[in-house]
Amino acid sequence: MSYSFNKKHVVAIDDFTVDEIKAIMEKAEELVPAAQGDVINTDLEGKLLATLFFEPSTRTRLSFEAAMKRMGGSCIGFARADTSSAKKGETLADTIRVAAGYADMIVLRHPQEGAAKLASKFSDVPVINAGDGAGHHPTQTLLDLFTIRKEKDEISNNHIGIAGDLKYGRTVHSLTKALSMFETEMTFISPPSLKMPKEITNILKKQGIEFKEVEDIKDALDELDVLYMTRIQRERFPSDKDYEEVAKSYHIDKDMLESAKDDLKVMHPLPRVDEIKVDVDGTDKARYFEQAANGVPIRMALLKLLQEG
Repeated sequence: MSYSFNKKHVVAIDDFTVDEIKAIMEKAEELVPAAQGDVINTDLEGKLLATLFFEPSTRTRLSFEAAMKRMGGSCIGFARADTSSAKKGETLADTIRVAAGYADMIVLRHPQEGAAKLASKFSDVPVINAGDGAGHHPTQTLLDLFTIRKEKDEISNNHIGIAGDLKYGRTVHSLTKALSMFETEMTFISPPSLKMPKEITNILKKQGIEFKEVEDIKDALDELDVLYMTRIQRERFPSDKDYEEVAKSYHIDKDMLESAKDDLKVMHPLPRVDEIKVDVDGTDKARYFEQAANGVPIRMALLKLLQEG
């Protein structure tokens, strides 16, 4: 696909068209050998990436740093807000202005929804949203789509179940919006208190996209081509007892998967708690660790396209 990438910032998956998403995935496919260290890539030699993480992260931060270094670039930044001048009262706008003076690109994770959009207004260099509160996580969505395409040959014509905390989970909000661009069927699986927000389901209704909402994984499992699990967030419940009553209903194990399609693929943005039992790891349905690894070529592709664009 011939495509001229002209994005300045990456704030939300809504900013991309289907063709743009496909172009990023095709570029990522080309970069897989370099992502795995099988070939040397120097496309970003001499470039500097600032990773500003005001919230904890393992996969997103490390995969961005791996992506940059796999292309010959370097990284600066911090992994905790309390090691930055934010602890002294520095505003996000000022932090971004300073970082933009040091680096060629900025990756930002922040607990406040809308932080990445705000940061993009104060930066002369590209800003990539690595998660903003319960808002957006566009690069996670890109790697999720990339994984589905690799495992199922295409994104369209799949029935995808999304389970867990659908109210506060930024990964599932972005993923749902992205899947609405393709011909997919969706089933949302959650307790009533953690259902997908109406602002998202209303978008699907307006677009005429089919979806179902159920409370029990077993009610949908045998229909699914992909099951996207997320953790139930303990911190959202008034007591541990209330959490335990809900959480134990939202897990899968090897025995449960006996009723699923033979070619079902199980995904998870990680970290998991106990919603996917370890006996699932050894099955041919488990794809969450491959999914995490796919973050490197996808983020390589995005960094490369942002610099070339």
